[in-house]
Amino acid sequence: MLSPNTRVDKETFYQIFIDHWDGFKEEFPSYDNAHYEEVVQKMLNCGKESGGFTEYICMDCGQDRRRVCFTCKGGFCLSCSKVYVDEFVEQVSRVLVPGLVYRHITLTLPQQLRKYFYNRRHDGNLLSKFMSCGYECLEDMISYVKKQSLKIGAIVVVQTHGRSGKYNPHLHIITTNGGISEAKKKWYDLGYFSFEIIHKKWQYHLLTMLKEEDKTGEIASLIDRLWKNYPSGFVAHVGKGDVPERCRGLAKYLAKYVASPPIAIRRIVQYDGQNVTYWYKDHETKAIKRETVDVYTFIGRMVAHIFPKGFHRVRYYGVQATKTFSKWKEVIKEGLRRIGRIVKGTYEIVGKKFYRDRYKEASGKDPLKCRYCGGEMDVWKIWHPKYGIIYDECENIKAGKYEQKDRRDRGSGYTLWPSSGGIQLSLF
Repeated sequence: MLSPNTRVDKETFYQIFIDHWDGFKEEFPSYDNAHYEEVVQKMLNCGKESGGFTEYICMDCGQDRRRVCFTCKGGFCLSCSKVYVDEFVEQVSRVLVPGLVYRHITLTLPQQLRKYFYNRRHDGNLLSKFMSCGYECLEDMISYVKKQSLKIGAIVVVQTHGRSGKYNPHLHIITTNGGISEAKKKWYDLGYFSFEIIHKKWQYHLLTMLKEEDKTGEIASLIDRLWKNYPSGFVAHVGKGDVPERCRGLAKYLAKYVASPPIAIRRIVQYDGQNVTYWYKDHETKAIKRETVDVYTFIGRMVAHIFPKGFHRVRYYGVQATKTFSKWKEVIKEGLRRIGRIVKGTYEIVGKKFYRDRYKEASGKDPLKCRYCGGEMDVWKIWHPKYGIIYDECENIKAGKYEQKDRRDRGSGYTLWPSSGGIQLSLF
């Protein structure tokens, strides 16, 4: 058996689904629908020519060609998790407010509610209310501490898996360390507060939301039991000063919690055709645990975390919403100046990384430099499995695209001719 640090090739994960996805759907018909099928097939075609590709060719010597296959860039695909994290970091870093201090707060569900949420995992409306509920809880808590109504800012991300891959929905929230009094048009910093307050506030807001959402006697009875069984409130974790100050650091800090797939490739230790062994770090003991499950259980733990189609698992509330911040940004800046903070563009804006950047970062080589002459390679063809050929430079040439251009721009010095390696373009 491999050690926890041994990397397993991504083909292992693919093979599990190739071998058992059809059987899993027969065993669990609720997963036999177009949405799950689309996500799984997209993952299986990730990085393969059958999933589409862009072909590049050296326009100087015509000898070098490279096909770059499309990746699915989905959160479900284990091999695309790095791309998913990069895009998440870029997205979050661009909406953080320069000069503000943030807190990281995790709001969890009691175990008795996990099954309820699992049975309604296809219900995007419930998950949306769950996220809004977390924001409303924190705004209520901060207003309570400052003894006045305040509008806060929050980035709310819903995560449905625990470290073992089991269904365990919870919220990760990056919230501003204070808020705006709309009545006084003034920013108030939160400062110190007793963390215990949030436990009761979270219990109240969550159970109130569920009571309004589900009018059945079953949920009403469960809510009554939860009030009695949790007199101190529900579990909430508040980061105590460990949230990074800089934008990129803060976005990466959040990404490590929320932008990772249920089980990373490196955590799969063994697959023997019928069982899968993987490891995870236990949240309470901090010790590494290994777990062996049958393939259907493993697949179930993976696909259970596929969100409803079109669902946005990252949302922005209050002063983090673009329109709201535009309205109140001067008030926020004045409030920060008043408490002695320097407001500058100190947050690093993270640029979007593309295939070329990631390849160079990983290998130190430029994938779009010709191996023969060192020239720049350009797009020659783009093919998509659904739409067919989207772009074909060869067809453009046959159709006389550049001949027409040459007649319009005669004397430009731009010439093309065929070569042994394909069509060659040259400047002279």
